[in-house]
Amino acid sequence: AMATQLIQEDLTLTRRVGGNVSFSCRGTEQCYNDDVFWYQKRDTETFTLILAIHRRDGTVYSGYNHTQKDDFSAVNNQNSSELQIQNVKLDHSATYYCGGYLIFGSGTKLIVSDEPVVKPVVSVYPAASRAHLEGKSSLLCLASAMFPPLVQFSWKRRKENGPLEDLLPDEGEQLEIRESGRTASILLINQQVNSTYKYHCEVQHEGGPVEAQTEQGNEDLVRILYCHCTGYN
Repeated sequence: AMATQLIQEDLTLTRRVGGNVSFSCRGTEQCYNDDVFWYQKRDTETFTLILAIHRRDGTVYSGYNHTQKDDFSAVNNQNSSELQIQNVKLDHSATYYCGGYLIFGSGTKLIVSDEPVVKPVVSVYPAASRAHLEGKSSLLCLASAMFPPLVQFSWKRRKENGPLEDLLPDEGEQLEIRESGRTASILLINQQVNSTYKYHCEVQHEGGPVEAQTEQGNEDLVRILYCHCTGYN
């Protein structure tokens, strides 16, 4: 079985040609043999090993015949590792993963572009869907108008003026729909939403987190969005 995942907090990093970038990986104390490996994966290719760095003395080994091996360097910190590129090129566009023995990070995608980073517009609505026929409620969290287009959703709940709480494991099911220019997360709740709880959707983006909470109404708008995203009539 795989151990706990290594932590790569950056979902995306956007850089211009000629800039520099550093990919961070935390939790490397979990690496069984003290070596942290860095991999490159382009969208249409398999994982390619770039280099390895030894946690104890910081020794870097890059003899894996990667075609861009001279473009990369690595730094070892306490319980973390960094992969660095000092002169970003267009063909560095890829997702970069750290790994050890049976353990990997979630990956950070490098986007090489002159476009500025734009945070998403985020809204949460009660969604009309088949779930209502099964005694469930559904909420739709819509993120749009962002660059880069990749986002990550998380749902929490708040009772009246209390603190934000994590959802219980059996409280709901989450679905995600990606389209050009927008991404939606649908939360199917096993009990009807009422005034006791308000549900919060937080969207992680390179520009920073954006949070929205449930608002009443807008069912007609959500029905249009839901049907357009899913093809459900």
